[in-house]
Amino acid sequence: MVIKRGRIQNKSRMKGTFKMLRFRPISCLPLILANFRSAETDAYDFAKPYNEVAQYFNHKLKEVVVLLRKDLPLAAIIYVNIYSVKYSLFSNPRKYGFRDPLVACCGFGGKYNYNNDVGCAETIEVNGSRIFVGSSTRPSVRVVWDGIHYTEAANKFIFSQISTGAFSDPPLPLNMACHKS
Repeated sequence: MVIKRGRIQNKSRMKGTFKMLRFRPISCLPLILANFRSAETDAYDFAKPYNEVAQYFNHKLKEVVVLLRKDLPLAAIIYVNIYSVKYSLFSNPRKYGFRDPLVACCGFGGKYNYNNDVGCAETIEVNGSRIFVGSSTRPSVRVVWDGIHYTEAANKFIFSQISTGAFSDPPLPLNMACHKS
């Protein structure tokens, strides 16, 4: 398969199942919030322009999916709206059993427990004292692990939502979408 000028060549032989994941909301990650403090925020304190970029990308991706479905009639192309699942998790964390979604579980410093220069599980020196940068005592209720990656608990929640097919177009549960024909 070769992508040329936005088109896929050798498409007559393409078949199978392809999942296209929407881009995730990035404006709620501690990495973005800590580094771009001057960005306009929305009602949830997310950096608004970064979600606008993600939403624009997702709009364009949806257009490509429509074209691919026409160009590849033997392929099953499933568009997964992971953006909505993750945005809901960040904007309504308590509804799903989570807390402090904008604060890194394992990090150091500031409002978001995130610092570019300090990684999880590092030992740092602060005012002459050595400090181990460890995780929260309850990572199972946290959304973001280290400022950019999701916790195991958050990933489990996200999978439980998208595997039902409720956030897919067409709305197929995972066990129906991944089968041999």
